[in-house]
Amino acid sequence: MSGKILVVDDEQEIADLLEVYLKNDGYAVRKCLSGAGALQCLAEEPCDLAILDVMLPDTDGFSLCQKIRERFFFPVIMLTARVEDGDKILGLTLGADDYITKPFNPLEVVARVKTQLRRWRSYNRAAAGQEPPANEHDIRGLVINKDSHKCTLFGRELQLTPIEFSILWYLCENQGRVVPTEELFEAVWKEKYFNSNNTVMAHIGRLREKMQEPARKPKFVKTVWGVGYEIE
Repeated sequence: MSGKILVVDDEQEIADLLEVYLKNDGYAVRKCLSGAGALQCLAEEPCDLAILDVMLPDTDGFSLCQKIRERFFFPVIMLTARVEDGDKILGLTLGADDYITKPFNPLEVVARVKTQLRRWRSYNRAAAGQEPPANEHDIRGLVINKDSHKCTLFGRELQLTPIEFSILWYLCENQGRVVPTEELFEAVWKEKYFNSNNTVMAHIGRLREKMQEPARKPKFVKTVWGVGYEIE
């Protein structure tokens, strides 16, 4: 998957780092250190996706995102050291498609870029009357395909057992909804659930280990205590 990526960050080292990783994955990259420079770049040549730092010397990423949305509809990823929920909500409200906090793993950024471009291109295909790929979910760099029975996280294939795959697939199918433990068990094991059954919890633990997810603050499979599990 190729494309033109605009990176807007006044920290040269971060802009250079992103450029290296994105170019290694086949993307063309343009770097800007200011909001004015970014708008000039877009006037000269539109891009397929933009990565915007929130803190810029002449403006802020939120205002820049708002200006971009007046003319363009390509995906926008916000990049910031601030972690407040209010900032994230504001960015998404103004038209951003994703939000990454610093420090970050460059491979995760590349995976997020791929996810947003894949969604954007799928949306365009759907708008043109073409069918999007079936039986696949792509959630912030977690890609799971039911046809090939493969799952990758930030480009790294996860070696999942059939049960682990089924658990993850069911949670992805129900993204944004808390799946009760009883429902998850009966959907995967096709058996009646009993309250003393810790099978689901044990398998979720092994699944998180393979995903290298911290149990206390997982990015993907989250526990809703007393209810079940969800992927936001």
